[in-house]
Formats: sequence, structure tokens, C-alpha cells
Amino acid sequence: MAKGGFPGFGGNMGNLMKQAQKMQRDMEKLQEELNQKTVEATSGGGAITVVVSGKKEVKEINIKPEVVDPDDVEMLQDLILAAVNEAMRKADEMANSEMSRITGGMGGLPGLF
Repeated sequence: MAKGGFPGFGGNMGNLMKQAQKMQRDMEKLQEELNQKTVEATSGGGAITVVVSGKKEVKEINIKPEVVDPDDVEMLQDLILAAVNEAMRKADEMANSEMSRITGGMGGLPGLF
């Protein structure tokens, strides 16, 4: 092994460590930012609205009164489920998009979110 580095890293170990520490700080900052950002999804033509944070915490569920039918609770449950799942998908997309800014397209880092 060449002095001062590992083959294929194109630099010394100190530089690699600095880059890793910067990426870690950036990722911690991103996680804080994601907790502040939200996404919104609707179902039933806007009858149900769900707001989810970037860390996938449900922040709000709004239900228009006209969709509350005691004789069709199953439809209401389906609408809520659809809106929550769509909001979670959007939160994943937002987190992945933000993460790619930090990782520079290195691909996802499993287990981060």
C-alpha cells in the first residue's frame, strides 16, 4: 500500500476522514430540516387531506364532514389509508431527493431514514 492512503481513494486518509465528517454533519442537519418540512396528499377528490413531515410523522389528517357516512365507514377508512400512503410516499421522495444532494449521487445509504 502506498504511503499516506489507500489505493483507489485518490487522496490521503485524513482527507477522506474530513469528507466523511462533513457528510455526517450535513446528514444530521438534513434530518433536522426534514422534520420541519412537510408534504401533503389528498384522496377522494380532496375529501381527505394528510400532512406528513419529512421524517414520516403524520402531522394532520383533515376530513371533510360530507364524507363521513355512518353507513359506509369502510369507504372513509379506504380514503384515509390512500391519503396516508400517498403522503408517506411523497415524504420518502423528498427525503431521497434531499439525501442525494449530500451524497452526490453515491446512491442511497441504507438504514438512514
